[in-house]
Amino acid sequence: FSFNLAADCNAVLKALQPIFQEQGMTETVHNWEDHGYLATYIKKNGSFANLRIHPHGLVLVDLQSYNDHMKGREEVDQLLNKVEERMKELFQSNIKRVKRLPAILRGGVIDRYWPTADGRLVEYDIDEVVYDEDSPFQNIKILHSKQFGNILILSGDVNLAESDLAYTRAIMGSGKEDYTGKEVLILGGGDGGILYEIVKLKPKMVTMPSNIDQMVIDGCKKYMRKTCGDVLDNLKGECYQVLIEDCIPVLKRYAKEGRMFDYVINDLTAVPISTSPEEDSTWEFLRLILDLSMKVLKQDGKYFTQGNCINLTDALTLYEEQLSRLYCPVEFSKETVCVPSYMELWVFYTIWKKQTDI
Repeated sequence: FSFNLAADCNAVLKALQPIFQEQGMTETVHNWEDHGYLATYIKKNGSFANLRIHPHGLVLVDLQSYNDHMKGREEVDQLLNKVEERMKELFQSNIKRVKRLPAILRGGVIDRYWPTADGRLVEYDIDEVVYDEDSPFQNIKILHSKQFGNILILSGDVNLAESDLAYTRAIMGSGKEDYTGKEVLILGGGDGGILYEIVKLKPKMVTMPSNIDQMVIDGCKKYMRKTCGDVLDNLKGECYQVLIEDCIPVLKRYAKEGRMFDYVINDLTAVPISTSPEEDSTWEFLRLILDLSMKVLKQDGKYFTQGNCINLTDALTLYEEQLSRLYCPVEFSKETVCVPSYMELWVFYTIWKKQTDI
């Protein structure tokens, strides 16, 4: 409850006390003089409520209860309804805003809450843990969402859902490129989504040093088939090969051999969320990937990569600054796409070698 004016802390406390007492809850009140009241109400079944009254005009009510049945949830709603009715009855003219948040479910077998890249907490409609394993490198989860299908989550980071064809299309150039007969290098992409879509476009050869984590591929080929189809069933196909290797030695080897590609698609990682100077090693890693990729990219080739959430403007700016520090001059464009399961707008980059006049 937000008040128009300063709140009469004592009046609010006395108004709400009877509601909690009717529930058989034991009361403890803390008074901090100029800093308002904190009243706690505890029930014998372990349920409790915190009533925090700030003198500047903010009243917070937090009710926590262990209920695994509908009746218990109805009791919580009834109690909160009574609190809201009493507050409006006594303080209607002074109340500027009333906001009730939905219940947060803690400690469940299924984790429904995951942060966005810019730090907002999102509740997903997760109803099943499909896969949950720890590899030597990371935790791998595949959770089922009623809305988005199966979602791949690596060490707490939402990677891709079966609904996210928009992501795959964007990191391939949004349908504007002709991959027919082309040499393509995919960095990362262990979910198989990019590989599956490119193979349909009749390339000459797609090489994918996916990552060093075979367990990601194993989980995706079994539980993300709407994304990867059957391309991960075998590591080699008519026009593709998947390498379970660290991409950096692969890139260095290709650069030394003089092997060149029409397209390089980097699906390794997002731009770091932190923009502090201490993250130099991360930026150095990104520059290394970019430099090596430019060395194996044909003069008229294109490099595609994801950026980050559109709200992370500082991180995106720092990424673009890295592009001016590569061994060769480059130009770039960017596109913003709504990725369904991310629940946020995402920035994608196209980078190419700057053409110099002879």
